[in-house]
Parts: sequence; C-alpha cells; structure tokens
Amino acid sequence: MQPAPPTDPAPTDPARGVSDAALSTGAVARHLGVSPTTLRSWERRYAIGPAFREEGRHRRWTPRDVARLELMCRLTAQGVPPSEAARAALGTPPGSAAVRPAPVPAGAPGGSAALPLGEVRPECRGLARAAVRLDAPTVARLLDAALAEHGLVTAWEEVLAPTLHAVGRKWASAGERYVEVEHLLSWQISAAMSRIRPLAERPRTRPLLLACAPGEQHSLPIEALTAALGERGLPVRMFGAALPADALREAARRTGPQAVVLWAQTRTTADDGLARSVAAIEWGQRGARGHPALLLAGPGWGTRTPAPRSRRLFGLRSGLAVIEALVAGAAPSTGAARAEPAAYGS
Repeated sequence: MQPAPPTDPAPTDPARGVSDAALSTGAVARHLGVSPTTLRSWERRYAIGPAFREEGRHRRWTPRDVARLELMCRLTAQGVPPSEAARAALGTPPGSAAVRPAPVPAGAPGGSAALPLGEVRPECRGLARAAVRLDAPTVARLLDAALAEHGLVTAWEEVLAPTLHAVGRKWASAGERYVEVEHLLSWQISAAMSRIRPLAERPRTRPLLLACAPGEQHSLPIEALTAALGERGLPVRMFGAALPADALREAARRTGPQAVVLWAQTRTTADDGLARSVAAIEWGQRGARGHPALLLAGPGWGTRTPAPRSRRLFGLRSGLAVIEALVAGAAPSTGAARAEPAAYGS
C-alpha cells in the first residue's frame, strides 16, 4: 500500500535532483485510482506531469506533483472539465484552498458521485473513484492488486467491503441512481475472487456446502468465504444465489457435508423453517447416521439460532476460524469468535 504523499517537501538527493519520496507512475496510478495511461494522457494534453525523470526517461512523481494530481481528480469528480481542472491544479500551490469550483448540478457527471467512505485505506478511495467512473479495467486491476498485497481476508474486510458499503449508502440516499456503479463493482469483485486459485482439497475431509437462502440474490460475502476456504484446501461445494429449498436439502443429503453455511442478507430471506429442516437432515446407515452443522451467516438472521446444532457466523475472519475448528473436530461453543457483522456483509 502506498502511503498518502507527505505535504512537506521530502529531502532531495542533489546528485539525482529528485526527492527520496518520489513515486513511480504505477504507484501514483494505484494511489489515485486511475490508469497509468490516464496519467500519461494528462501529461501530454495538459502538461500536468512529473517534475523529474530518471535516466531512461522513467517518470518520478514528487509529493508536490501528486498533490496537484489529487486536486485535479477532486475537481474532475465534481464535474469540472479536465482542461480547467488541470489549469487550476497547476496554478494553485498544493494544500491551498483557493480553488473552489462552482457548484455542479446534481445530474452532472460526477457532480454528487463521490462516495461517503469516511476513514478508510487509500485503496478504497482509488477503487471508489474508478467504480464511479465505470472504469472496469482499472477496477479489475486495483482489486487484483489489493488481493495480492493484503490477502483475501484483509482485502475483503478493509478494502472491498467498505467500498461496497459506501456504494450501498450512496444508492440508498439517491433513489435509483448509482445502481450501475454497484452492479459494476459487485461483478468485478466476484470476478476477482473467482481468479483466486484454490489449493488441492484436503483428503478424507467431508465437504462444506455453501448457499444463499431461497430468494437471496446477494452472494458476494459467501463468495468471499468460498474463496477463503479454497485457499485453505477445504472442500467446498458452492451453490450460489437463491438456491431453492428442495435443492438445498437434496444437495445436503447427497454430499453428507461437514457443515452447511446458509447466507441471508435480509429478514425476508432468513427462513427459520428451512434452517430447522436442514439441521434435521440425516445420512448414512441406521445406527451411524450423520447430521450437518448448520452455520447461519448474514445480517438477515440477526443473532438468533433457530435450529439445533446451528451456530451464527459473524465476520469473514472469525467465520473461517469457526469452520476450521469444526473441521478439526474442536468447534467453539455457540457465539464464540464473534466479530462485527458489517465486516461480512455487503
């Protein structure tokens, strides 16, 4: 993760004429959430480029250069044309509040599209900017970079989920606007997680059956759990969104799973009767019948456990701990390893 560029000038090496804190074009692009091609285009069109180049014409961006680009990004996100934003950024010292663009109508592109992120990692801001621009290639690249740098669990909890939550809040506060941003971001996150290669399944381990409750279309959190379990070599049978109740029960009977994880985003899809019927499923010969552990995930279940041998999962990280302990034969008691539900939802 690239830290935010410092506001004070960093020490400069007189022999090289460039700050020790200067960044490459790729690092600046990741920080801003734009593509390197966009930075080169801005430099060519608007002369908003780096102050220094290393031998071989490699660009090196100083904190002052990056601050100008940040201002340009803020202005363009508010609907200011790029040419005007570049002039303002070049003519205003970094950190100055002198440039205050005129209010932009709510319907203008990007005029009120900034997502309410709050205190988050810089990667969230870059990802949010790219999603609002509907820049799918940049969103995909930023997601792959976050997963590679932080690992799936940390990336989900600290980058992917916070950005998804911000999109959801924006959508909720703006009626039907920005739905396209949520759909694009959700699809790209799903695709990025599907690119994570699972390990070979552990031998002699009963499978884990994962599914969304009937009628439940929000599958991203359980997709994250599927990918994380696959990284650990645990056998997973993932059935995705809105699995019909009869199909869920039949899949459990056929696979004899160690556990069934049932996701419900809302109370309307969290069916207590279905939970009890899944927990009651048996397989095997008489006298040696088995039952699945039922793990209820998602905010739709609240804090309740409506069926025997059921347990609530709260959070991706703690949910993984519960499942790994269950597979190892030392499952914690109900309610153990609890974390914030928001860390698992979207």
